[in-house]
Amino acid sequence: MTMERAMLDEILALAQEAGRAVMAVYQSADWGVDFKADNSPLTLADIASHKVISAGLARLYPEIPLLSEESAAVDYEVRRGWQRFWLVDPLDGTKEFIKRNGEFTVNIALIEQGRPVLGVVVAPVLRRAYFAARGVGAFAQEDTQAARPIQVASRTETAPWRVVASRSHSDARTEAFLARLGNCELTSIGSSLKLCLVAAGEADVYPRFGPTMEWDTAAAQCVVECTGGAVCDLTGVALVYNKADLLNPPFVVANPEVLKRLAAMLA
Repeated sequence: MTMERAMLDEILALAQEAGRAVMAVYQSADWGVDFKADNSPLTLADIASHKVISAGLARLYPEIPLLSEESAAVDYEVRRGWQRFWLVDPLDGTKEFIKRNGEFTVNIALIEQGRPVLGVVVAPVLRRAYFAARGVGAFAQEDTQAARPIQVASRTETAPWRVVASRSHSDARTEAFLARLGNCELTSIGSSLKLCLVAAGEADVYPRFGPTMEWDTAAAQCVVECTGGAVCDLTGVALVYNKADLLNPPFVVANPEVLKRLAAMLA
């Protein structure tokens, strides 16, 4: 077993442990819903998952710093020198958690030189995991079944476009993009699962014009890229991480050949 595969297995196990902590809250009577300064929701599940992940990473890889949505902000003057760090969203899709639709995920990514090189996405209610590492490959796992390799789909010219979009963040630009595509089948789903559906070949394209943060996309971007897909801004440049401003630009997820065909629509 390579060092990269061993690390991937360790992080998958840690994300699954965090998923169990999330489920303990999900199945309880008290979620402790609160709101942050930006009015986004926070639950006891976000905090429980963060504690499991931060403790686990400190135990396994104490030399690698951590940036998590639920940790204290790290000043850019400190983190700008990080060549390698963990980027974590302990509970992506808190709104989906509150709605009890199961479309939320635990996300752990390893960033090197601004790019995700390892990523794990676990959806505890759906009992599904997506995970990948550079040089190892990308995989999906359903419940207790064996993990299977996944690959981004090629586009069939005559088939309807299979589009995945946000369940909680629809906007006018997305509607206009869908209108320009024409014949399309739309799947609405929450959290980083949207990127994972493209990675697994179950969707052709995921356009995102609304705001997201770096921790929302990093783990799933690694999965997408390890299947041959791409996560690019509207000029075709791959998303990068550890920017001074942690807000992502608008982006599109697809097979690179599909992105070339969509370039005129996105300009």
